Amino acid sequence: MTRNRKTVTRVDLYEAAYRKAGLSRAEATLFVEAVLKEITDCLEKGETVKLSSFGSFMVRKKAGRLGRNPNTGIEVPISPRRVVVFKPSAIMKQQINSQPPGSSAVAGAETRSSLAGG
Repeated sequence: MTRNRKTVTRVDLYEAAYRKAGLSRAEATLFVEAVLKEITDCLEKGETVKLSSFGSFMVRKKAGRLGRNPNTGIEVPISPRRVVVFKPSAIMKQQINSQPPGSSAVAGAETRSSLAGG
């Protein structure tokens, strides 16, 4: 099965900043890099990065645990670590699900409930 998905790269972001913000290519590159560096630096310090109407990036601490190698079945210790988690805003969720802004998820739940006979 062939998928028509595209991965957006840094170069794509540079190009978008160049075209849409009217920056030179060099300025667009510096701008995108500065934004990504600021986000990374904040996360490294354990801060939450909240972008209104987009979502939040946060760092979570995961405890060490025992995992299992799926090929061999041998238990392997997994060390404690920090992971970055992204939580999309309600506006983004609506956009990616093609819901018009301002529509209610509750209304959708009511429709599903009535369809299920509840």
